[in-house]
Amino acid sequence: MGTILIKGGRVCDPASGRDERADVLIRAGKIAEVGTVKAGADEVIDAAGKIVCPGLIDMHVHLREPGDDEVETIASGAAAAVAGGFTTVAAMPNTDPPADSAPGVEYVALQARRAGFANVCPVGTITKGRKGEELAELGVLSRAGAVGFTDDGDPVASAELMRRALEYAAMLEKPVLTHAEDRQLSAGGVIHEGLASAALGLAAIPAASESIAVARDITLAEMTGARLHVQHVSVAASVDEIRRAKARGVHVTAEATAHHLTLTDECLLERDENDILTFNTKYKMNPPLRSQKDVDALREGLRDGAIDCIVSDHAPHSAQSKSVEFPEASFGVIGLETTLAVVITELIKPGVLGWMEAVAALTVNPARVLGTPKGTLAVGADADVTLIDPDCEWTVDSGAFRSKSRNTPFHGRRVKGKAVCVIVGGEVKLPALA
Repeated sequence: MGTILIKGGRVCDPASGRDERADVLIRAGKIAEVGTVKAGADEVIDAAGKIVCPGLIDMHVHLREPGDDEVETIASGAAAAVAGGFTTVAAMPNTDPPADSAPGVEYVALQARRAGFANVCPVGTITKGRKGEELAELGVLSRAGAVGFTDDGDPVASAELMRRALEYAAMLEKPVLTHAEDRQLSAGGVIHEGLASAALGLAAIPAASESIAVARDITLAEMTGARLHVQHVSVAASVDEIRRAKARGVHVTAEATAHHLTLTDECLLERDENDILTFNTKYKMNPPLRSQKDVDALREGLRDGAIDCIVSDHAPHSAQSKSVEFPEASFGVIGLETTLAVVITELIKPGVLGWMEAVAALTVNPARVLGTPKGTLAVGADADVTLIDPDCEWTVDSGAFRSKSRNTPFHGRRVKGKAVCVIVGGEVKLPALA
């Protein structure tokens, strides 16, 4: 493995507090030097005008393998990750069968190594079969390589079962990632309860279905002393609950998706050239797109630390499952190849977040939640590096994606910012992606 010198870029490394023009030297798959580097290298990358940061981490993706290989595989998802600037992703366990056993967890890691693109961290289930009835063997999953536990896609309805999951996870020093939803409130709903649901006549999901579940799980985390991570936060009340919990010392972290940070339920009022409502299923996801008030609260949560991480919640689906009437369409959108550009275009360029804040939410913060030694350019760290051209203008074209699916709400959107070089373990994966 040769040496690589990344020269003259703006190094943004929130883990070390570094934000300056500097060089980065990579040797034997590790960060060897950061600063003014005098040594030569086998390969020199001119990073002038580029952001040089730790490899981006997306701690919430669905890679669908095993079970739904036609819409995504671990290999295609990991390739999409690299194309989007991500060097590490955490794979959710709602596959078929679910990752509720040691072989299931080990399979994800094995397929990722075979693919040779991004690092893939397997997440194990909380309950057997994700049925919410019996606790999975969390210790076995942890020893097999699971970085945390979730039944994502479904909440754990039983408070007693969730309590026991938190207690066991605490002993294993792993986080529990909660899909916060009260199904008694959200049952049958397909979009946010608000003006759009009333205008469209569609069954709605109230904001309280999330915030009530968040409050319950925070109470259980406080009771057990365990690490709780709230997935895909979407409503203002949830942000408030998390902020207050952090203030009193509860071990809680949280994430928000790029689409919940930038889109609202008013997207569903989109009309075609004949002024007819489209009922466009590319805007259907769970949790649903919420109000502008909720978007503003999520953004404020990122600024003040209530929200720790930005994720894609990359959820591939077939064209057929989205090309049906809105109530029957699958929930979920893809985002590995658009998240970085959306964050730059909608959050960084308008001044909602600074570069260091945004990079922290995409690197060191998710690394800390997952307990992985990534997300830093410190000397001796794994050489996972992303180079970003912050001014590259391009149009999102889902047909050009590395993902096998096309269900993005950002198709056709003009955006700024793109990963132009991605290095994983000291090896250049982009632009040499094959």
